[in-house]
Amino acid sequence: MPEIVGVLGTYQSDFKLRNQAMTFPEQAQQAAIGCLAAANMKPDDVDAIVFSLAPTAFMGVADADRWSIDYIFGAGKPMLRVHTGGATGGSVVQAAHSLVRSGIYRTVMIVGAERISETPDAQKVLNQIFDPFYEKDMPLQTITTVAMMATAYMLRHGVTQEDLARLVVRQRKNAMGNPHAHLKGIITVEDVMASPMIAHPFKLFDCCPRSSGSAAMIIGNMDAVREYQTRPAFITGVGAVSDSNWIGDRIVPTSEYDFIDWKLMRLAGGKAFKSAGITDPINQVQVAEVYDAFSIQGLTQLEQLGFCSSGKAFKMERDGAWEMNGQVAVCPSGGTLCTNPIAVAGLVRAIEAADQVMGTAGEHQVKGVRNALATAVGGIAQFLTCSVFSTDHVTEH
Repeated sequence: MPEIVGVLGTYQSDFKLRNQAMTFPEQAQQAAIGCLAAANMKPDDVDAIVFSLAPTAFMGVADADRWSIDYIFGAGKPMLRVHTGGATGGSVVQAAHSLVRSGIYRTVMIVGAERISETPDAQKVLNQIFDPFYEKDMPLQTITTVAMMATAYMLRHGVTQEDLARLVVRQRKNAMGNPHAHLKGIITVEDVMASPMIAHPFKLFDCCPRSSGSAAMIIGNMDAVREYQTRPAFITGVGAVSDSNWIGDRIVPTSEYDFIDWKLMRLAGGKAFKSAGITDPINQVQVAEVYDAFSIQGLTQLEQLGFCSSGKAFKMERDGAWEMNGQVAVCPSGGTLCTNPIAVAGLVRAIEAADQVMGTAGEHQVKGVRNALATAVGGIAQFLTCSVFSTDHVTEH
């Protein structure tokens, strides 16, 4: 019988462009110590560690997880590193979930850190994912490629740049209640529209920042839940899917893998919802922490996750459906659009979802949260994860 898996504690640092007061291992240690304290646990109470780490080329080194082993109390324990680009933080949660659910370990700590701003141009690092013969000369990069997807989506569904701007305004406002958020503030649609154009249709405010910081989560089986957590968030559903590296092969409107409408998220979400017993997301899920490094990404995922039909999410944005007190609170933390530490961005989404269920989200807590989901996206929408956190555990569906 698979083990029931619950969240025992979470921690995230404050995120900003740079943290010159700490080294990378010290940042990881900050998260590990903070999470242990949140769960009222000691290092010896943790059976295994899963490390969340995207490209370390941002720091000009290789395999920075090795530096961190002693700092996060990993010596003598099993430890593995997970890397799926921007989806890394979502993938580590699911890897750790499998280790506990299978019965291999009683408790697992998920921890990671990011110092992306140590490179003067992150795009030069990220550009290495493109094919050197067919793609690099176009020139493609993460921003321009997602911008092309956004342009096609907007033409297909009648979405405007002002619609994207409304989402930015909402999430910057949400982030005002989140002490950890990198970007926050009360801005207007006109402010977004007036920000510098980066790659049509994206203006500066449509794009995420480069954030540095760290995060951690400890999960455990039901025995550990009873010992360490009086109000756990149970991980009731997980789903993940990957796609071809070739972008041209994914722009196929009739395919279930159509890149423009993010149809791949339907597969990841379907798996997670089936396990969690969710059949009507908009009425059963109260919080959606979707991974949205750009203003187009979050609501397109909601459409494929079944919250509404394709092309409708931005129209519902105009009506306030995704506000804190709307039909579903979308990114009450401000989301990845306001804070993007690539290595742990997906982990932060999971932490925020779990905190909402546990009632520990602070000023941006949504009332009456029973189910919350977290997504993560890596590569050029090549890796996608969806995880569901709930007040009640699910034994079988």
